[in-house]
Amino acid sequence: MSTVGDYLQSLPPDRRVAMAKICSLIRRSARGVRESMRHALAFYELKGPLFALESAEKSMTLYVAEPSVIEAYKDKLPNVNLERQCVVFADLNRIPLDSIEKIVRESVSARRERVAKGEIPTQAQLLAVWGLTEEDAKAPAPVVRISLKSRDEEMIEIIDDTKSN
Repeated sequence: MSTVGDYLQSLPPDRRVAMAKICSLIRRSARGVRESMRHALAFYELKGPLFALESAEKSMTLYVAEPSVIEAYKDKLPNVNLERQCVVFADLNRIPLDSIEKIVRESVSARRERVAKGEIPTQAQLLAVWGLTEEDAKAPAPVVRISLKSRDEEMIEIIDDTKSN
């Protein structure tokens, strides 16, 4: 899977809907954050990793790079793991989107403050905290599509396409 959209399409419907909601919320609430798919993790970066979202068979995990933000939600949300800086959502039908939106916005603010101070955590540091390996965070190889058609067949298709327009 090279994009988050491709990955979402590969998931069963219940997990697809739940993960799509959170991915959309992150894109909407964290302007300027870059989204990428790395193995089974949706990564969101702003001067380094900011979030990673992982879908498991019966749960979803949101990894948060800003420790002050995750600390603030330890008593507000169930299943907050301070050691791994993540929130585990065990019930995909009851995801607290309002709380996630606040976590996203506060994380972006906290990251911008850290950037201004020059205190950006490295990917290796965050992966260690999140309990993930470098392999988990490795960007997928680019997809190369090779046409098995001859050059003449491709030209005929192009000509046919222009005639139909």
